[in-house]
Amino acid sequence: MTEPRLSERHIRVARTARYYTMGGRSDGVDEAWFVLHGYRQAARRFARRFKVLDAPERIVVVPEALSRFYVDRSSGRHGPEHRVGASWMTREDRDSEIADYVAYLDALASEVATTAAPSVRRRVVLGFSQGAHTASRWVVLGRPAATELVLWGAGLATDLSPDALAAGLDGVRVTFVRGERDKFRDRREEEAQEALLRELGVSFSVLIFPGEHEIAPEPLLDLASGVPVPNQPTVEAMKELDEGGGERFGSAEELFRDLDI
Repeated sequence: MTEPRLSERHIRVARTARYYTMGGRSDGVDEAWFVLHGYRQAARRFARRFKVLDAPERIVVVPEALSRFYVDRSSGRHGPEHRVGASWMTREDRDSEIADYVAYLDALASEVATTAAPSVRRRVVLGFSQGAHTASRWVVLGRPAATELVLWGAGLATDLSPDALAAGLDGVRVTFVRGERDKFRDRREEEAQEALLRELGVSFSVLIFPGEHEIAPEPLLDLASGVPVPNQPTVEAMKELDEGGGERFGSAEELFRDLDI
């Protein structure tokens, strides 16, 4: 028997998306953080990782991916004791899934903008693990009006073209956050992405903490402080000075002369 000829088609449907918020309990809200969970995670559980950011002047928005599934294995019917997680996308029909979640997150950002104070000066998009790829696509392809992009436990989505990255990250402060003991780290990919951003003239920083593939409070507080994280060349230069290398100057005037300023 021959296989029937199938025609792939698509239809747009309305979906109800779930998200959680924390903080932002004053009229003087001046920070909005959008934090995107990783694969198999649920927004409500993920939100607990950000309790150190809870503050009246800061609203933290935790959207949940549109595709939910049971995380725990079961030999029979799943019950209330089985955990549910979510995924931003799979390789199946990926272009449609990316377009759908970019549109969803754009709509969410617009909704939050109507409730937050007009004085919001800092808009941070943070993605963890699979959420890092999602966050980078949203910032580059969508309209979050982000001032900062934080990629935690993963890097940029590799399907973003150099031209799209250069345009989408213009004026956006990019920070990579990496756990020293993260078993999922890919050093070659990290170096390749850093080299690409340098070539594109995109400013970025790297924050490494003594942890694993996890959201940890200490680096979160470092990010929240607003103090710029030293970039990799700065870290290397500081290490060189600590080891007795590098060039030292007797006065600021000597330094300025060396820099030709």
